[in-house]
Amino acid sequence: MQSVTLQGTVRTELGTKYAKQLRDQGQVPCVMYGGDAPVHFYAPILAFRDLVYTAEARMASIELEGKTYQAVIQDMQFHVLNDALTHVDFIQVLDGKPVTILVPMVLTGNSRGVRNGGKMKFSLRNLKVKGLINDLPSSIEHDVTELRIGQAIRVADVKAGKPYEILNSDNAVVVSIAMSRNAVADTDDEGEEEAAPAEESAE
Repeated sequence: MQSVTLQGTVRTELGTKYAKQLRDQGQVPCVMYGGDAPVHFYAPILAFRDLVYTAEARMASIELEGKTYQAVIQDMQFHVLNDALTHVDFIQVLDGKPVTILVPMVLTGNSRGVRNGGKMKFSLRNLKVKGLINDLPSSIEHDVTELRIGQAIRVADVKAGKPYEILNSDNAVVVSIAMSRNAVADTDDEGEEEAAPAEESAE
């Protein structure tokens, strides 16, 4: 998993009033849990670009007062109007201790159902996974080539053989193919035409 360096400053004044002042200055208030006590700090909003606005799960290398902490995002808050990042909760990564993060789903292949005119519906774009940091992926790939109209891929279909635990319900739908008005019949011999035998005409 790729790591992004985040240079922060420890917060000495807490509360809503001071958090708002930080946001007005282009800073994001943060809290890091998992150690002996919560660590409150802030960092420039631009520093989160490669950590938050990305299609992969990434770890943060947080530098505070000469110390470096490895952490992952636990929760984020955004402004209701302009969608700007307003707060981040981190969990410190400690040796031998599992962490829980959201990992994006990446679908590969051109599904059979879409080729036949069906409409793909992505229900779970991220999965909640738990494991040791070195076992956690940046993304989870799944091939949808054989997915037909009316079929779905569920969390249980994605879990097999993974070195980490997926916490979403096994029955939760990740992606499905719905019928559309332009859909055509799907048969096992897709793309093949069966030629009828020629009959001889009697004279």
